[in-house]
Amino acid sequence: MGIIEIVLLGVGLAMDAFAVSICKGLSMSRINKKQALVIAGFFGGFQFLMPVLGWALGSTFAERIEKVDHWVAFLLLLYIGGKMIADAIKERKESFDNVEMDQPLDYKELFLMAIATSIDALAVGITFSFLSVNVWSASAIIGVVTFFICVIGVCIGNVFGARYKTPSQIVGGIILVCLGLKILLEHTLGL
Repeated sequence: MGIIEIVLLGVGLAMDAFAVSICKGLSMSRINKKQALVIAGFFGGFQFLMPVLGWALGSTFAERIEKVDHWVAFLLLLYIGGKMIADAIKERKESFDNVEMDQPLDYKELFLMAIATSIDALAVGITFSFLSVNVWSASAIIGVVTFFICVIGVCIGNVFGARYKTPSQIVGGIILVCLGLKILLEHTLGL
């Protein structure tokens, strides 16, 4: 897996965190730079840690399922991407009337949201063990991409509101499904 593919994977994985960042930006009457960096730090940090944890778990089983590893990677990415697309389509638009402005960050809530939005990265980390990817550099790229996307998400949420939340989740899901398909085709057809 090359750097461009890892960056695209990072973009796809960051879409849930991006959507949450947009919502956080909605609650700011003007951009709070410190809060934007903290939000991005939480999401980027967990998007870095979860693939490493997934890789550690997957490495334990990699030797046993090496003959079907490309199918496992494909199915995991298909599931994750498909779930992102389905969730985005099902999700109802939130009302702007119920958003409280300029609330202090709730670190416990932010911690839980960072875990929830990075579960997909855990599954991707498992696929890294099957693909012989350098987990440290790949996870660092994913974390940095997520960090910057989340800063942008807070800004977009503050300026434009939630109208881009659903399209961003759909795009992220499509990217993950396409990467899974690419992995499957590379291994089965030798592309």
